[in-house]
Amino acid sequence: MKSTIAQLKSSFETALVKAFGEDLAGTDPILVPSSNPKFGDFQANVAMSLAKKLKDKPRSIAEKIVESLDVSALCEDPAIAGPGFINLKLKPSYIEGQLKAIQSSDRLGIEPSATPQKIIVDFSSPNIAKEMHVGHLRSTIIGDSISRVLSFQGHDVLRLNHVGDWGTQFGMLITHLKKVCPEALTDSESVDIGDLVAFYKEAKKRFDEDEDFKETSRQAVVGLQSGDADSLKAWGVLCEQSRKAFQEIYGLLDIELEERGESFYNPYLGNVVEGLTEKGLLEESDGAQVVFLEGFKNKEGDRQPLIVQKSNDGFNYATTDLAAIRYRTREDGAKRIIYITDAGQANHFAQVFQVAGRAGWIPEDVSLEHVPFGVVQGEDGKKFKTRSGETVRLKDLLDEAVVRARKDIEQRIADDERDETEEFVSSVAQKVGLGAVKYADLSQNRTSNYIFSFDKMLALQGNTAPYMLYAYARVRSISRKGGIDFEALAGQDVALSISEETELALAKHILQLDEILDAVEQELLPNRLCQYLFELSQKFNQFYEQCSVLKAEEPQRTSRLVLCDLTARSLQLGLSLLGIEVLDRM
Repeated sequence: MKSTIAQLKSSFETALVKAFGEDLAGTDPILVPSSNPKFGDFQANVAMSLAKKLKDKPRSIAEKIVESLDVSALCEDPAIAGPGFINLKLKPSYIEGQLKAIQSSDRLGIEPSATPQKIIVDFSSPNIAKEMHVGHLRSTIIGDSISRVLSFQGHDVLRLNHVGDWGTQFGMLITHLKKVCPEALTDSESVDIGDLVAFYKEAKKRFDEDEDFKETSRQAVVGLQSGDADSLKAWGVLCEQSRKAFQEIYGLLDIELEERGESFYNPYLGNVVEGLTEKGLLEESDGAQVVFLEGFKNKEGDRQPLIVQKSNDGFNYATTDLAAIRYRTREDGAKRIIYITDAGQANHFAQVFQVAGRAGWIPEDVSLEHVPFGVVQGEDGKKFKTRSGETVRLKDLLDEAVVRARKDIEQRIADDERDETEEFVSSVAQKVGLGAVKYADLSQNRTSNYIFSFDKMLALQGNTAPYMLYAYARVRSISRKGGIDFEALAGQDVALSISEETELALAKHILQLDEILDAVEQELLPNRLCQYLFELSQKFNQFYEQCSVLKAEEPQRTSRLVLCDLTARSLQLGLSLLGIEVLDRM
């Protein structure tokens, strides 16, 4: 189903050509939602932008556009305001027709992309032998939501977990593993090295204090890189132990990823050096092979180099990322590659993308996009840490959210004198707690830092997951109280009658979901979807408080039930694209 704004834009484009000729074919009508409902639903500002080109007053241009504009199937007669704003108000009959169309659609009338692409989303990316902490929260949650939206829009999405599973630190870890757990080399299935953070700290301490250990670690790196069987075995144990810990988190958060670590690209690193040499981009600097960057300078004002091969012939993150770009475009056939990392890596990706572009490794039909995000802060405005000053473990944070959600649910059950099963309480606590953490993150503009507050994210009022979940549960309670089968209702050809102000406001908002998802697909800002869902819940609650549903007379009763059903389905779809499960009861 073609969206309302798409239909209006098409009508304006036709009117512009009819009024002023083919020179204006494809002109953007600058159509936006009205800031004030009293002026209508949409406003076109194109007349102002054409004044200089057409050498005419904006209002005169607007009048000519309106004379050629046919939107009678959608809107009341267009009105011109001020210097040349064209205001449009949707007809109730059009709104009712659109609602009927989406009511019978399992996708709420949202059509998949007409030009589906192969898209890679690179997110989460923890390091082997290090536990996932709060710093991984944003990449994981934002990446999952973006992947869900792109998949729903019809794209072929490959979700990649670019884990840090290679590098000099593994010499230290392998040596420590051989010392404290030698059985790992013969019976890796039964090995459990315990707390990965503690294991890493122990290895680092020995590396810093014991010269023999340090030298053995360096030899282990050489052994690993040259394919020594024992070193590879120990490395595999470390990777597998870490995967188990990672998967516990991903399982909790219902997140699917395909692991493709740094080690995957090892066979292709030499090709990067060869390719850059052939292009004449590599230069030697202090024994290292580098590409001098355009537009980047060091503190001394000299050209800044991107190191591709170190003076000891080793490689680094940049080399791996360049190899990954080549593989993802050539072997995976990706047309859009999205990297979701903290904003601190913006320069790194800008530099890597520049070198890949200058080398000719980015086809014209491929886009590389770095999606940056800010840091998680405590309520004191500083980086979120434990009281002892350590980084918060992600597992501990998620467990705490569920514990707090459970406490709140148990209190409400006691206040309402309800009798609920342990299974119900546990299920609700899990979904509300984890959903609250996800929503609190996604509802912020990802480019900003945000303050982590359990109290705010678990509140039943405001732009929170519990507020959305409560709105959905309210619709389900209508179904229970009235014995309404919403699925059967969706299959009926009902006559809709929408006239009350809150009904119209809710109906119009429901019809905007397709536009919001298009915006998220392009801008990669999940907070746009969160804001839509928050406003949807607000408008539904206002409608519910002012309009009787079950006690209304026909045809209003059925019409309002359809609005309730479409609200719930929109909430369920939107929340699912954020990775949040709905609840029939709370």
